[in-house]
Amino acid sequence: MVISPLFPWFDRPACRRRSGACHSESFGYPRDVRELNGWIVTVVEVRFMPELEAPSEKPYPFLYAIAIRNESDETVTLRGRKWVVREDNGDTVVVEGEGVIGEMPVFEKGAEFSYNSYHVVADSAKVQGAYFGETDAGEKVFARIPEFRLMVP
Repeated sequence: MVISPLFPWFDRPACRRRSGACHSESFGYPRDVRELNGWIVTVVEVRFMPELEAPSEKPYPFLYAIAIRNESDETVTLRGRKWVVREDNGDTVVVEGEGVIGEMPVFEKGAEFSYNSYHVVADSAKVQGAYFGETDAGEKVFARIPEFRLMVP
C-alpha cells in the first residue's frame, strides 16, 4: 500500500511494488474524500517538446496545459495534486506535491486557474491523477484529472 505523505487522508492503495517500480491497474481515488461535482479539470493541450531539457534515461519531454474551473456553489482551495504516469514499457512514476506551480489557488464559484507544466518519459505513457482541495467548511475534496496520452513520435 502506498500512503501519501502529503495527503494522509489519501490512503487508498495507488500502486503495488514490482522490481523497484510502482505498478497498478487503476488509480486509487480516495474513499473517504468527496469528489466535488463542478470542480472541473480540462487537459487543454499536450505537446511533445524536444527542445525542453530531459535526462538521457527519459529523453522525451511533453508540455501539458491544464485548466481547472469551479462550477460548484462551494469555495475550494487547491491544496495539492497527485499524478500517475504509466509508461508503455511498464514503468510507473507517481508525482505528488503541494499546490500547483508553487500556488494554492482559491476557487470561488466561476473561478478558473490555468497553468503549463511538463513530464519527461522514456516511452509513450498514459497519465491520470487528481487535485486535492479543502472547502471553506474544512471538508476534504478532490477533482479527477482526466486520463491523457503522451505519444512518443
